[in-house]
Amino acid sequence: MIKSLLVSSNTPPKLGGEELIQQWQNNDDSFLWLDLEGLDRAKEKKMLEDFGCHQLAIQDTQRDRHPPKVEAFNDYIFLLYRGFVANNESLNFENLQISMFIGHRILITCHTESSIAINSLLNLASEKHLKRSPMHLALMIFHSSCGNYLKQLFSFETKLEKIEDQFQLSGNDKMMREITSYRSQLVKIRRTFNYHVAIGNTLNTLLEDEETSLITAKEIHTVNDLRERLDRLLSLSQMYYDICGDLVDGYMSITSHQLNATMRILTVITALFVPLTFLAGIYGMNFEYIPELKAKNGYFILLGVMFTISVALVVLFKRKKWL
Repeated sequence: MIKSLLVSSNTPPKLGGEELIQQWQNNDDSFLWLDLEGLDRAKEKKMLEDFGCHQLAIQDTQRDRHPPKVEAFNDYIFLLYRGFVANNESLNFENLQISMFIGHRILITCHTESSIAINSLLNLASEKHLKRSPMHLALMIFHSSCGNYLKQLFSFETKLEKIEDQFQLSGNDKMMREITSYRSQLVKIRRTFNYHVAIGNTLNTLLEDEETSLITAKEIHTVNDLRERLDRLLSLSQMYYDICGDLVDGYMSITSHQLNATMRILTVITALFVPLTFLAGIYGMNFEYIPELKAKNGYFILLGVMFTISVALVVLFKRKKWL
């Protein structure tokens, strides 16, 4: 699917498809946003080549999975990042690789599936962003994707708070598995945000060092706002990862403490019965001559000795706070 937005100074903005490319080429005063969604690889490659995109950048675009990056060429900036297709509270959302080719008068976005951020901005209201510069529009798309990530994390934060409260009252193995699953997802999310923070830093370097005319000083606030949002995403994912880790460690500590308490009780019971079993074993031997067996009150005396030993051991264990 090919969608496009054409903006010029002397005509109203237009939404359309491939037909707007010719109008853009005939008007040096116009700006074009060309969105290529789920396009055939061969056709996508041919179109990008026609716009003068570098072969290596095209290869990176058409790979199924490539680390996010930003790279400056002579006539455009190539930016690749990970958005997501749909969101839910379990953090099991699907990543979507989005490539951008940002020129002086054109922005080309490439992705295999529908993008929430692009769909929200591909309308006539984006005229102001595109007319300012294609770079500004690209930054706004990236910024919008980060906003979707933030909504996702804030939604998860509410759920995580409920899990914390429940966990303190009645933690169990089912909740433990759930938290471990979230922790695994946060590792992947944190890795993605690390890449995105690196992109933000690179954009800032390009801006400060004036290495390209495609990103100018008028975008300094947009770049700084984007970097702050990226840093916030990284810090939030790290914080939630640490919280999940603390919950796991706390559950393991509680479980270990409960096991120790159980083992202590069992050890005390064993200690109580060892001397009693010893006495029972002595007088249960089958020797012909055991003097105490002939005693008239031997049975009651032995029971009394056993009772005394048991009481003495219980008192001793309580004094040592083992019970």
